[in-house]
Amino acid sequence: MNETLQAYRPDPRILDLGDAFYDPVAAANFPETRLRFRNDRAAAEIGLDALSDAEWNQHFGRFAPLPGNLSQPLALRYHGHQFRSYNPDIGDGRGFLFAQMRDHDDRLMDLGTKGSGQTPWSRFGDGRLTLKGGVREVLATEMLEALGVETSRSFSLIETGEALERNDEPSPTRSAVLVRLSHGHIRIGTFQRLAYLRDAENMERLIGYVLRNLYGEEPGQEPAARLLDLVVQRTAKLAASYMAAGFVHGVLNTDNINVTGESFDYGPWRFLPTWDAAFTAAYFDHAGLYAFGRQPEAIHWDAMQLAVALRAVSESAPLIAVLETFGDRYQMAVSEAILWRLGLVPRGPEEDSALIGAVERGLRTEMLPVDRFFFDAFGGHFPDSDAFAEARALAAPYAARKARDHLYWRDDSPCAMVIGEVEAIWSAIADRNDWSLFNTKIAAIRDMGAALA
Repeated sequence: MNETLQAYRPDPRILDLGDAFYDPVAAANFPETRLRFRNDRAAAEIGLDALSDAEWNQHFGRFAPLPGNLSQPLALRYHGHQFRSYNPDIGDGRGFLFAQMRDHDDRLMDLGTKGSGQTPWSRFGDGRLTLKGGVREVLATEMLEALGVETSRSFSLIETGEALERNDEPSPTRSAVLVRLSHGHIRIGTFQRLAYLRDAENMERLIGYVLRNLYGEEPGQEPAARLLDLVVQRTAKLAASYMAAGFVHGVLNTDNINVTGESFDYGPWRFLPTWDAAFTAAYFDHAGLYAFGRQPEAIHWDAMQLAVALRAVSESAPLIAVLETFGDRYQMAVSEAILWRLGLVPRGPEEDSALIGAVERGLRTEMLPVDRFFFDAFGGHFPDSDAFAEARALAAPYAARKARDHLYWRDDSPCAMVIGEVEAIWSAIADRNDWSLFNTKIAAIRDMGAALA
């Protein structure tokens, strides 16, 4: 380990839970480790930015333990509803928790993997990740972070030199291992598993772990209801931020909802081309369960499943009272999130809600490209058309929260991430091993993030 990593503060608190929550595993022995992406901006937040590329490959490609951290990776155990069907046979099937440490804000952070090899929960899978899947996740997390969504961060992407067979893309295809930096890996499905097993003792232990380590609170009276209150607040904000970003996650199952309200695990994601509530990301979501406009409903339903699980250690009444606050919290959060993206300072719940409604009606009527609209409208500059007449009138008293003085606003076109561009970035990598479009896009996304921040 580089002696200059003075800011690195290991803190493997997951061990406090005990071995009923995880299985020690080993990473796959990959043929090669070729570094394709390292997130030094995120690494600086946990004191690992001074690692050399060789050290980086050893820790995040070969998974040599970080000093003072977990001596062996841990595959976490959980259950979950997948498209509303309960599945007790899942868990970390191609990933594990590799390390925990404190960031510069003293938050407990996890380094977890995707594509690191088989675990006891792999079932019939090979435990691998395609390079295309890794590239797509890096692009998704960078874009979401720039658009104000609380998201896991793509920390590292290393190509691993295997040829993978997949049914849903041309095969054989290249392989990779991804490392994510997240504020916790505890899912709603982690609680569901304990309810399924009727394990009240470990349920109480998990509630205490989450409150102490992920929310910075000591358990008090009615800790289950307090936890649910915190999760409902965070997940309502998550749903709102998806809408403001024009983002469709694609698979909002309970095993994909982090109890910190941080978005993670990007498979068939999409950004909207136009404002369409029925737009779906997953080709297998035939009923549109997780369509763009149904995401708040889906996340609320997931929060309800947490409440059901917490009934193992709590009375129903306080849990129901908390669940009933989701709608109001979402409405406030979605107004704040869309106004943030529009570059306007909120004025009050009624005024803000009226303006957001007018903006959405205009978007549905004109079917404008979503990213183009928000780029042009930043600061309250709405299109000069009848469809936006109401929005222009309602926006007149609003103040801009930020001037359009960043160089980003001088571009002819907004930074966007619709599927055609994603495919073009991947094609350059797949056909010519050309990473220039990928690297240029990451720089452009971060430039947009600076303009919006």
